[in-house]
Amino acid sequence: MSETSCYILDNGAYTAKVGLSTMEPKIVPNCIMKAKSERRRPFIGSQLDECRDASGLFYILPFQKGFLINWDTQKTIWDFIFSKECCPVNFSETPLILTEPLFNFHSIQEAMTEIFFEEYECQSLLRINATDLAEYHYRKLHKNEGTVVVDSGYSFTYIVPYINGKKYKEGIRRIDVGGKVLTNHLKEILSYRQLNVMEESYVINQAKEDSCFVSHDFMGDMQITRRTGSRNTIVKDYVLPDYTTLRRGYLRDIVRPNEDLEQQTLRMNNERFSIPELLFHPSDVGIPQMGIPEAIINSIDSCPEGNKESLLENIILYGGNALFPGFRDRVFNEVRALALDHFDVNVSIAENPITYAWEGGKYLFKDPDFYSFCLTKEEYEEEGRNLAFERFDI
Repeated sequence: MSETSCYILDNGAYTAKVGLSTMEPKIVPNCIMKAKSERRRPFIGSQLDECRDASGLFYILPFQKGFLINWDTQKTIWDFIFSKECCPVNFSETPLILTEPLFNFHSIQEAMTEIFFEEYECQSLLRINATDLAEYHYRKLHKNEGTVVVDSGYSFTYIVPYINGKKYKEGIRRIDVGGKVLTNHLKEILSYRQLNVMEESYVINQAKEDSCFVSHDFMGDMQITRRTGSRNTIVKDYVLPDYTTLRRGYLRDIVRPNEDLEQQTLRMNNERFSIPELLFHPSDVGIPQMGIPEAIINSIDSCPEGNKESLLENIILYGGNALFPGFRDRVFNEVRALALDHFDVNVSIAENPITYAWEGGKYLFKDPDFYSFCLTKEEYEEEGRNLAFERFDI
């Protein structure tokens, strides 16, 4: 087989990153949405751009707690993704790389294999963890032996150590804080303090993306937010979209009362950094777990002694939460403080944290051994689903 391109579907719980390896990836919301303004029509994936008024948007998500539960929804979204409207593909000629969560349930793995071979008539399939693709991407560029991949996404944050390209399963850690927890927490805080926004997941998620940053001195920043007037350098107003003139909100400086414009705003003060703080202290919202830096050290400590040096020197952060300003520096400072002095620590952040794993799939397809990792339709029909469990190390 010598296909010129491969179709890569990084099927995340919030967005699916999708496209042929010869092109740039498309980022498609992995959900079906219903709007109050247009009750009859569901918006699938990127059709949301056609929605006139996205306030009170209702989400139907295929993933719950990081795993694919809602198959009907997922199938509808996949049908849209593979259609001419989005990213058309001919699976009889194009191999598919499909990502799934770490330690995915066997029943979900079986169903995925079945759908792609039997319904989409895929010729060759590679099911793989997104962290494997991210690690491959990193190792291709750095030629290192140990890597710690930190994937901070929508449902969870995973810390996965790799030694010579293989994940060291005893060292994998999961923190139950991802973008969804952060957005929900921000909704609750704002609803309690200012304005009931519990129905406005979409808008508040945008507010989180536009306003929040990771603090390097939490208590110091808290002191700043208690000051009044111009001495408070953190407080800003978030202008909410009205869907007539403004489709997405934005952050602006505080306007003095006499200049008040006719826009509805949310006052963002300590919320700007106390929300991402949950990634470092999940116990702030009653989740009895370690934060990211502690979990990285805990993960590395469970690996063989000889690999620790290489692991500390190759920590890569990716996933949506890596987009928060200050995220990489905070992780570096805390890991540096926790690690032994005679070790070097190096933390890098993906150039594009959203598509990093997808790009890894592009490199993997160029690997001369690529087809030995895949499962073909013939093999599936002869050997059945058991071969899939042997072939794919999930």
